[in-house]
Amino acid sequence: MPTVTGLKPQRNGKRVNVYLDGKFGFGIDLDNLVKNEIKIEKEFSEEEIAKIIKKAQLAVTYEKLLRFASLRPRSEREVNGWLTRKKVHQSLHKELFNRLKHLELIDDTAFAKWWIEQRQAFRPKGKRGLEAELRQKGISREIITEILAETPLNEEKVARDLIEKKAYKWKNLPAREAKIKKSRYLAGKGFSWETIEKVLTKR
Repeated sequence: MPTVTGLKPQRNGKRVNVYLDGKFGFGIDLDNLVKNEIKIEKEFSEEEIAKIIKKAQLAVTYEKLLRFASLRPRSEREVNGWLTRKKVHQSLHKELFNRLKHLELIDDTAFAKWWIEQRQAFRPKGKRGLEAELRQKGISREIITEILAETPLNEEKVARDLIEKKAYKWKNLPAREAKIKKSRYLAGKGFSWETIEKVLTKR
């Protein structure tokens, strides 16, 4: 059976490199080093080493994932995307996901509310635009409908404000051409044709 022949602290001081039979075996955090009673001259079976490595990877990945998930509300798709980008082994996905769920750090409803608030504050859009973005983020139609119904959003005012900010672009154009360009602009921002017509007719 492989024998522990060396323990070398990593630069961050929080992890240790474990050497088996004179060769690098794996890195592990200090907690798991102690819990698994890893010390010089101790022998482990290949199966035991595999379990230790899995636990060590879980601990390190969970710490990083926790930092990612704590920054702001996260959707289920965002977390799954993070696990994929970081190439986290599939066998760890379910446990990591469940841990965040338990801490209420994965919440599609909270994410949808946060997304809409951010859009209203920094990049205003119409309801159709918000719905399309949230769908792309993996949020269910039911949650989107519920959150948009709860969110006070005066689409006409938002559209009017956007037109005011971009007025310089169209001020020298013939009226018909300016209206067409304004319509396309607002449509691209996710406003319904009904709202667009109301806003441009009142102007």
